[in-house]
Amino acid sequence: MQITTIGLDLAKSVFQVHGIDAAGQAVVRKSLRRAQMLPFFAKLPPCLVGIEACGTSHHWARELIKLGHEVRLMPPAYVKPYVKRGKTDAADAEAVCEAVTRPTMRFVPVKSPEQQAALSMHRTRDLLVKQRTQLINMIRGLLAEFGVDIPKGLERALLMARQIVDGKAPEVPIEAAKIVTTLSQQALDIHVRLREIDRDLAVCLRGNDVARRLMTIPGIGPVGATALAASVTDPHQFRSGRQFAAWLGLTPLQKSSGGKERLGRISKMGDKYLRKLLIVGMTALVRRAKQNPEGDPRLADLLARKPTRVATVAMANKTARIVWAIMARGEIYRPGHRPALAA
Repeated sequence: MQITTIGLDLAKSVFQVHGIDAAGQAVVRKSLRRAQMLPFFAKLPPCLVGIEACGTSHHWARELIKLGHEVRLMPPAYVKPYVKRGKTDAADAEAVCEAVTRPTMRFVPVKSPEQQAALSMHRTRDLLVKQRTQLINMIRGLLAEFGVDIPKGLERALLMARQIVDGKAPEVPIEAAKIVTTLSQQALDIHVRLREIDRDLAVCLRGNDVARRLMTIPGIGPVGATALAASVTDPHQFRSGRQFAAWLGLTPLQKSSGGKERLGRISKMGDKYLRKLLIVGMTALVRRAKQNPEGDPRLADLLARKPTRVATVAMANKTARIVWAIMARGEIYRPGHRPALAA
């Protein structure tokens, strides 16, 4: 019988295949080594291949598409309900095969190598920022034990680190001075790498029309614009701005029953990095609005009615809908314009 649909469970070295025919009967159940993957699919006639979206799924999806197959990626959380009893590679592949044929299943667009390259810069930048913060906090803590206080702010901490590396360390025991010098040099090296990544992102921004248009939105800078442009392959996969905001986890959780609607906190589902960038950008707008209430009357009115963090998340939700509208319609941000962002 001809295979029409395949569920593929990815791994590092051993891959599990579950194939069915047009009648839904299992035709093939087998495991493949990494070197056997492409030769196996090259011999098959074009068919539907379902894969759980993960770190390597986009690479394999592109390779299978080149062989003429139709590949659909699915969020693992949507595949899990189809797993029967015990969890094995064979059971996972069967669940993927069943889930990919569901008419209501939601799929993840396949990313291009260029998009993944841009996102790799963002992941590395996020990691380096955390490491720089950890190092600076360690330097602050160690020097505080000897009565040396570093003023607040990243620039002042880096200035102290530079002075320590240049031999102008505070008067502390020699063992502590050696440790603090090592930490300071590492913090400065990471800061240099971060500046290099920021320059590379600026180059990506100049060559990406979508990112440049997103930059016109208040609260979205080069980092946020390039991250959104690289993460969203096809904005039309979302029916509305609200669905895009829900994909980012910025809409409230619903616990409604018996005709009563109960809305809770935001779901925090989806891409944590994009959600963080939007909230950080809106935090900057809120800080500016507090300093200059006349700048944005609508934001000032929101801050007068809601707590600061609630207002920040609400603005991030609204901005996500604006992002979707700009990406889907090919427009730029126009102050005062209020499009229909949600159905």
